[in-house]
Amino acid sequence: MISNQVLQNTVEGLKEISRTEFSVLDTEGKVLASTFPDNVVNQADVQAFVQSPAESQLIKGIQYFKVSDDHQLEYILIVSGDDDNTYMIGKLAVFQIQNLIVAYKERFDKDSFIKNLLLDNLLLVDIYNRAKKLHIDSDVRRVVMILDTQQEKDHNSMEAVKNLMGTKSKDFITAVDEKSIIIVKQLEEDEGYDEIGKTAQTIFDNLGLDKQEDTHIAYGTIVKELKEVSRSYKEARMALDVGKIFFSERDVIAYSSLGIGRLIYQLPIPLCKMFIKEIFENKSPDDFDEETLTTIDKFFENSLNVSETSRQLYIHRNTLVYRLDKLQKSTGLDLRVFEDAITFKIALMVVRYMKYMETLEY
Repeated sequence: MISNQVLQNTVEGLKEISRTEFSVLDTEGKVLASTFPDNVVNQADVQAFVQSPAESQLIKGIQYFKVSDDHQLEYILIVSGDDDNTYMIGKLAVFQIQNLIVAYKERFDKDSFIKNLLLDNLLLVDIYNRAKKLHIDSDVRRVVMILDTQQEKDHNSMEAVKNLMGTKSKDFITAVDEKSIIIVKQLEEDEGYDEIGKTAQTIFDNLGLDKQEDTHIAYGTIVKELKEVSRSYKEARMALDVGKIFFSERDVIAYSSLGIGRLIYQLPIPLCKMFIKEIFENKSPDDFDEETLTTIDKFFENSLNVSETSRQLYIHRNTLVYRLDKLQKSTGLDLRVFEDAITFKIALMVVRYMKYMETLEY
């Protein structure tokens, strides 16, 4: 469970403190980490020690120790020297490695628990029982963030997020697929959505993701109980998907800011096609020229204000009125009338949603 690199760092640190050589082996005698300048392992000696009932043994001037976890032999530790001081140093090293095993096992168990919690793979009674065993608070405020990296197995980003959030924080950083990093953030009582948004932007900026296309970070709503974390995760996942369709220009996307896009995203495609056919008959917004589309976008952007729209487009007011009249004749919708404007806006969003869903099919 512990990587060889971690074991190597551990024995090198122990050597620096004690000025003693160490070697860690698996139960078959294979060297996993060592500070010895030469290979001092004798396979026959290792196997004999593994089979013996002794927890430590002096063999040919080298001290051997067994490192166990829950009475299960995990490693063999070899320490240079044959005096009482060597024995004491070896026992301290065994204690250190055993603590590493426990820490890594707890970390793995917590990560597995959080993944199953996010994916709704746990019964309600299991959530609280396992949380208690893993010393995870049940009744605290949390929110789920999803960082979409668009890069498969981006371990560097995962480690960068962990370092950014702090090793002593009560947040959980994990992943359930190849292209996203999930942050289950614990909140203080005075932290709200403004602080969450700032944290999300800080993560995005510090990782340099603003230089990558199609990369976003989304978050769900705040939940107060552990059992509700999966809901915040689903909201963050929806925010990420809906954001790609309707708010691709945003780096940070909040579930609470999705507006009508959230409703459109849940519509079945056949119903969308029926709606578009009713509004545009045999036409489609794709048939509009660039000038018309720019005019429509700017008109909506300025809350249907003719004067402001014409000013920003650098055209005469009458020119804008002419374009709107032309659009009304071709679609039957007058964008100066609020109800028609809403219908047209929704129709444009539905078309964008349908296009996005088509790309997923290929």
